[in-house]
Amino acid sequence: MAVPDVPHAPRRRRSALSLPPAPAPIEPRQSPRELLLRSWPGRLFLGSFALKVLVSIWRAAAGDLPAIGQALGGVATIGLILSLGIFVWRLFVLIKRRLLWRVRRKLILSYIFMGVIPSLLILVFFLFAGSLIFMNVCAYLFKDGYDKVLDDARVASLAAATEIDRNPDAAAQTIERVYRIRGKDYPGLSIAYLTPDGTMWTMGRWDHAPPPDGPPAWLKDDTFAGAIALPASQTPGDAELVVRSAVKVGSNGTRGIVIADIPIDDQVAQSLHDRTGVRVASVTIDSDAARASAPANTGGLFGRSMTQLEYVDWDTGRLSRATLLLTYRFGELYKQLSNAQNFVVRGMRLGDALVLFVVFVACLFLIIEAVALVMGLALARSITSSVHELFMGTERVRQGDFTHRIRVRSRDQLGELADSFNQMTGSIENLLQTAAEKKRLEEELRIARQIQMSLLPRGPLDIPGLTVTALCVPAREVGGDYYDFFPMAERRLGILIADVSGKGTSAALYMAELKGLMLSLSQIHQSPRQLLIEVNRIISENLDSRSFITMTYAVIDLGAGMMTFARAGHTPMIYLPAPSSLAPVARILTPNGMVLGLRIPGAAERFSELLEEDRLTLRSGDVIVLYTDGITEAMNSASDLFGESRLSRIVEEHGHLESGELRERILREVEAFVGAADQHDDMTMILLKVEPAAVVKQEVAV
Repeated sequence: MAVPDVPHAPRRRRSALSLPPAPAPIEPRQSPRELLLRSWPGRLFLGSFALKVLVSIWRAAAGDLPAIGQALGGVATIGLILSLGIFVWRLFVLIKRRLLWRVRRKLILSYIFMGVIPSLLILVFFLFAGSLIFMNVCAYLFKDGYDKVLDDARVASLAAATEIDRNPDAAAQTIERVYRIRGKDYPGLSIAYLTPDGTMWTMGRWDHAPPPDGPPAWLKDDTFAGAIALPASQTPGDAELVVRSAVKVGSNGTRGIVIADIPIDDQVAQSLHDRTGVRVASVTIDSDAARASAPANTGGLFGRSMTQLEYVDWDTGRLSRATLLLTYRFGELYKQLSNAQNFVVRGMRLGDALVLFVVFVACLFLIIEAVALVMGLALARSITSSVHELFMGTERVRQGDFTHRIRVRSRDQLGELADSFNQMTGSIENLLQTAAEKKRLEEELRIARQIQMSLLPRGPLDIPGLTVTALCVPAREVGGDYYDFFPMAERRLGILIADVSGKGTSAALYMAELKGLMLSLSQIHQSPRQLLIEVNRIISENLDSRSFITMTYAVIDLGAGMMTFARAGHTPMIYLPAPSSLAPVARILTPNGMVLGLRIPGAAERFSELLEEDRLTLRSGDVIVLYTDGITEAMNSASDLFGESRLSRIVEEHGHLESGELRERILREVEAFVGAADQHDDMTMILLKVEPAAVVKQEVAV
């Protein structure tokens, strides 16, 4: 809300007793020469500098200085340090005074210390913590995918061993069937069945390693599933992981053993990448080589991670760890990160070590945040204390104590602002009351608009053979336009459109009264003419002498294909017949009738004499438009009216459209014609379109 300009009151002369205390004199600025020659720090600096020069000449001439010479040199050094410290302090005070004189700069510095610095620290902290989370997520997702490959290898070998134990003679067919099923997912799958007498059946390439000759001596269990490591290149430490599953056939392997290998080759790695978003960059089985190459290969915390997997030496059964360098993409977080991160550094898991480091960094950041907060609060206090004095002084002035003077002790922009506040008088209570009253009235009008809109028909209106579309746009919060539908027996429908003279709350109240009358009379009088006569008789007794109502009421009998209507001084009705061999031409239907509610002698008799009732035969495709004068009398910036002829032409050109589309077309034409001009009257419209006998729902736009 804009506050109106208030003329300044004439400035009154102050007495000597009411004058505010004189401000402290401002220290005159000193030139560098005056600062050196007329101040004791400057003289101390010059004296110490001269003594230092003399001591230096004495040392150059005599070599070693006696005790007195060394003492003089020490005194000169202390004097230089003391004088330079004083100058630096004065320079700091001067810079601080000039920098913090403006309130804006104080607020900026307060924001930097209280908002920017903590935000940056928190951002850095969360970035670092996020990188740790993603590293653990990467390890977890890879382990989950690796466990899936391990389970598939175990299932393949177990299925083959179970089937061979059941039917040993079909061992070759069993190996071939299992390979055919699992080989679709793992093209590098290799399966072998070794009998106790040395016979071997194999399927797959077995190009990563030759099939084992038999079960190793260390394998005591009936099943085994794990990884083995094979040298991958000439680089020391590089290896290729192979997922191997071995299942003994029969009791304690009496019928042999089934071995299934799935190399973690490029195809399996690509499958893991597609499923988990993690790719294996390298595999190292030499711990020393892994530690040496880790800083060069990780490339930072983002995008890469490291984990370790246990593998077994197939010949000896010795367990070792292989270090995997993983590259990843950001995915969904997971809950148990530490279970997937198994990289061990000096007896401590890497995840635990990084968590401790994060806690240390968080504590460090909290200390920095506390220091920044204290500095920000100190700056904010210097502002808020002055603002508080200004506020208290303003409160005293608002209460009528014009002798009170604001005393702000800070020598900055707020100090100069205090003198301006000492001259301010008056009160803003009336403005606040006006604003509150306006807000209350706006709220009441908003509620009145909701109530008025609730009086208009809403929801579906199922009328077989008729499409009904309506629109109501009040010019103000509430308006005087009204339309309604009254379903009757035997496929008959009453349709009403009315316009109460004037706009605003009075028109809305008369509209509500009219709705009550129509709800009761529409069920009694079947003739539109008789209904309007009775409405005029009742409402003329209650309507203000300066008000009146225009209305058109029609009854549509879909069974007989007939519409009976009467017009009480309302705008004409537009009728567009169904298309035939010739282009349809819109007709303006204007039966005689005068307005409702006139409180003049003989108005009731004259109303009955002039009111005519007309009938119209309906056919499929007919279009009927009822509207208020807010449509045809819509004015543009040049005060030109939209007009009935323009509305009729639009109905002729676009009458073939659906009723909802025709309504939107008319609205767009009215809006384009009006342009930037204000809406001066309520706009209400009802579109009726006769359709084949099918259920069509009403569309109402408010």
